[in-house]
Amino acid sequence: MVDVTEKRVVLREAVAEGHIRMARATLQLVMADKIAKGNVLATARLAGILAAKRTGELIPLCHPLPITHCEVELRIPPSLDRIEIRGTARIAAVTGVEMEALTAVSVAALTLYDMCKAVDKRMRIGGIRLVSKTKRPLPPLPG
Repeated sequence: MVDVTEKRVVLREAVAEGHIRMARATLQLVMADKIAKGNVLATARLAGILAAKRTGELIPLCHPLPITHCEVELRIPPSLDRIEIRGTARIAAVTGVEMEALTAVSVAALTLYDMCKAVDKRMRIGGIRLVSKTKRPLPPLPG
């Protein structure tokens, strides 16, 4: 692990995105909540958030972080050819949360794949990337 002992605690945020391409018929089943395994979008969202919280256990030498916020957004564009995934993670810490945001997107995509694979063998996961990472000083303590 990289030694971050001497770094200052700051507010950090990372945003990642990706997508899974699938057949229009598959997306229509997802939107109608007719996939046999259950509510695909809710399950993928929850899987992404839970994975972000466990990133330090999944990736060797990645610092285990007590993230303070994680959100996974899933969007189906009008083209009905994919589900777009956006993951955001936040923390007040000495190291960034980009791996948590990327893990959230990756696991959400894998969950979408798993839940839909029985009806669509041609799905493709792609475009997973870090969109942004920011840091800013902690606000002063009240009083």
